[in-house]
Amino acid sequence: MGNAVNTRSTYFRDVVQLTKPRICVLALLMATLGYLMGSHTEISPWHFVFSLLGTGLVGAASCIFNQIAEKDVDSLMVRTQNRPIPAGRIETEEALKYGIAMGLLGELVLLFAVNSITAILGAVTLLTYVGVYTPSKKMTPMSTLIGAIPGAMPPLMGWTASYGSVSIQGIILFMILFLWQIPHFLAIAWLYREDYARASLPILSVVDEKGFATSKQVILYSIALLPLTLVPTVWGITGTAYLWGALLLGLLYLICGILLSVYQTRPYARLLFIVSILYLPVLGVLMVWDRIA
Repeated sequence: MGNAVNTRSTYFRDVVQLTKPRICVLALLMATLGYLMGSHTEISPWHFVFSLLGTGLVGAASCIFNQIAEKDVDSLMVRTQNRPIPAGRIETEEALKYGIAMGLLGELVLLFAVNSITAILGAVTLLTYVGVYTPSKKMTPMSTLIGAIPGAMPPLMGWTASYGSVSIQGIILFMILFLWQIPHFLAIAWLYREDYARASLPILSVVDEKGFATSKQVILYSIALLPLTLVPTVWGITGTAYLWGALLLGLLYLICGILLSVYQTRPYARLLFIVSILYLPVLGVLMVWDRIA
């Protein structure tokens, strides 16, 4: 009996791992930010829950399809070779069934319980992540930029779910997450550049051996992000508390990017990565708090 329970528990953990839960949690946090910022009426708890449920299911399906497509590559890298599919704990056909079921259910929830615009954005996210970004990782160093497009969709989906349409404010949220992702992912790519090279993936940190192009992109996107995060205050959506918080966060992010660009070492890549992880939730809390206060 005990072994059966342990086996079911292990299998459940593997299914959860297929969805890349950390990515899904971040996506849901960003969707929540977009929803709260876009709400101009009293929030319906059920509508909010269905919005997050649909967004989360579509994101989970995207991650499952991505792991199916990259099972051979994942088996070559130390950081991914213990994932359920390359490790042989879950069969590809089984994972495919989960991906299809979650993707369809997520789209149905968005379409019938939220609105058609958010459902369309969800479909675009799924198709671009799986059909464009995933194969591009094997072909071009530009894959990071390509992947940042579906990666930035959650706050826009949250916005359209509550606001009811695409607007410039929702696009600003999309662009903030898009720009944030580049230094974040380049820091990860620097930390695992040997792993990516082992899998023959032409990630920028692999093909850019001297680090010049990587450093340039880290700094440029950090600089571009800073003034963009101040726009909500300029438009009167948020107040001065958010303004100063966004300014300090942006400067910290930029300084960490400069340190990585100058010294090009793993400790500074890890520092940029840690700061990037802290950056988003703090910025989001400031934005929502200043919006509703």
